Amino acid sequence: MTAPGSGAVLLIGAGRMGGALIKGWLAAKSFSAIHVVEPQGSDSLLALAATGAITLHREFEGNGFPALDAVVLATKPQVLRGQAELLASLGATGALVVSIAAGITTKFLGAGLGAGNRLVRAMPNTPGAIGQGITVLSGGPSLPPADRDLAEKLMSALGETIWLDDESLMDAVTAVSGSGPAYVFLMAEALAEAGRAQGLDDVTAARLARATVSGAGALLAADTRPAAELRKEVTSPGGTTEAALRVLMASDGQTDLMRRAIAAATERGKELGK
Repeated sequence: MTAPGSGAVLLIGAGRMGGALIKGWLAAKSFSAIHVVEPQGSDSLLALAATGAITLHREFEGNGFPALDAVVLATKPQVLRGQAELLASLGATGALVVSIAAGITTKFLGAGLGAGNRLVRAMPNTPGAIGQGITVLSGGPSLPPADRDLAEKLMSALGETIWLDDESLMDAVTAVSGSGPAYVFLMAEALAEAGRAQGLDDVTAARLARATVSGAGALLAADTRPAAELRKEVTSPGGTTEAALRVLMASDGQTDLMRRAIAAATERGKELGK
């Protein structure tokens, strides 16, 4: 195998996450060649193909690619389940296969790829579109160090990477970080709506909510103290924040709601994996 990041990579599926991967790989000059399989090529993909930055394919052609270091599967899980022929063809390439399809286990993928497959399961999240994401990787104890390095090289295009030893926890990871940005966006929506209910106009309420959520997130990223400590620092005894937190931290408040939401998302991830 060539050194991690020195050869060619194949991306199957170039939606939002796939597009972010391409952007990151190109910026870091991670690979000598980037091949992309995407039937519905967007204008941005077509533009990259026109400049030679990527090679765009409308469909997978087993003989149409050079020797590949890695293949990244960025298709929807429902689509991937019906691709037995594709998986068998990918297994025959001998390349490392990294799947970001939610709920699809390495057991399922390994059976499709065949004996001797090299496989990593990954769960990124949408802040990867601006290089601020986090991707959890799981590849099993027998994964060679070189393949771990290559998987990190692939997914670091989106931001941070961490490894998870127990793949059975990937559904919880998906519920927390994969789906998590939607919860934060909902928080911004709810905050703006609450401001409007207290008399703020739409523009002001939306601007305050957006800046507050993004600013708090930036502070959380920059300050290594626990979130609970940062929360307490904002909360003056007997003040307005404390009054709000009494509601949010009640037995049926935000913590309970989030616990139930994560449980529901985790269960759905398990269902997708069956």
